[in-house]
Amino acid sequence: MSDEEHQFESKGDAGASKTFPQQAGTIRKSGYLVIKNRPCKVVEVSTSKTGKHGHAKCHFVAIDIFNGKKLEDIVPSSHNCDVPHVNRTDYQLIDISEDGFVSLLTDNGGTKDDLKLPEDDKLLEQIKSGFADGKDLIVSVQSAMGEEQICGVKDIGGGK
Repeated sequence: MSDEEHQFESKGDAGASKTFPQQAGTIRKSGYLVIKNRPCKVVEVSTSKTGKHGHAKCHFVAIDIFNGKKLEDIVPSSHNCDVPHVNRTDYQLIDISEDGFVSLLTDNGGTKDDLKLPEDDKLLEQIKSGFADGKDLIVSVQSAMGEEQICGVKDIGGGK
């Protein structure tokens, strides 16, 4: 026997926890789906009748939750699709840096400084004007498949 100790370091994950399988026939409008390796929200589902090859098909039209692009996919209804784990977390806005990054207060009292301001003009304006007015803002951060983005903002009072 060897006296050496074997140490195994985790050098990353295989992405298994980022999605879970779900039968295509059970996915509905407003649900989530992975199309072309992108997390999407389903906006339209249509199912064709069983054809001569035996499978009814589901036609999905979905919008990428991070970049807003429209994607489509057709999958046999009995086959599994990948569904992303989508989480939404609220943080209090502390600061906005000159280069467009935000500083957010986490639940444990630390800060999260790795998110940029959203590209959506309406949301961007709400955050910037509310912050400039000294309001206490809570931003909602949506995360899925290793990506995060600010997707909402609300005023919790305060300010001048």
